[in-house]
Amino acid sequence: MTKYSMEEFLKQTEQEDKGEGLFELETPRLLEVNLEDQVWAKAGSMVAYEGKIKFEREGILEHGLGKTFKKALTGEGTSLMKATGRGKLYLADTGKKIIILHLQNDKIFVNGNDLLAFEPSVKWDIKLMKRVAGMMAGGLFNVRCEGTGMIAITTHYEPLTLRVTPGKPVITDPNATVAWSGNLEPKFQTDITFKTFLGRGSGESIQMKFEGDGFVVVQPYEEVEMSSNS
Repeated sequence: MTKYSMEEFLKQTEQEDKGEGLFELETPRLLEVNLEDQVWAKAGSMVAYEGKIKFEREGILEHGLGKTFKKALTGEGTSLMKATGRGKLYLADTGKKIIILHLQNDKIFVNGNDLLAFEPSVKWDIKLMKRVAGMMAGGLFNVRCEGTGMIAITTHYEPLTLRVTPGKPVITDPNATVAWSGNLEPKFQTDITFKTFLGRGSGESIQMKFEGDGFVVVQPYEEVEMSSNS
């Protein structure tokens, strides 16, 4: 159905309280935060709010000198805003699909472009992928999230989770890699044959290799373009 009366349109699209806690999916691409204190979110992701909420851009020393230095290296790719107060906050990121994960003393690595929001109880740190940073436009980095609390990550279209088991490594395109389990440490490799086959310095010529026991999440979309100098 593409034509609605006003009543039908409101019924189809009106905000609905689902009673699911701090993070709720109003739609697959719109996150509702039932804010009662504080939450960290990707800078620029607010689309609407109601109530008394104060927004502050992340202070230069908000998380210590170490993270400030790393952020400078990554080109401010993980710029955050702090939302404080009480009310309903709605977040989105360029129409990407949103997934809510409840960490329970877990650890996960998330591509810096794909972390939308997280509770203050979740500990985090930035890790720059030095091996490919000079080959990627804007660099390539990830955020380690660990502890207990909710995080919201985003993907372009439907994600696919691949299991990594001993003796059966999984190899991915860095541009399409969204997240992976905290016990995995990816290695980078260059596939010269594939690069030659494509006839250009493409993203697929650089690959992430995951070995061990865990999982890796990929999306059917290349998030970061390769630098022309690659």
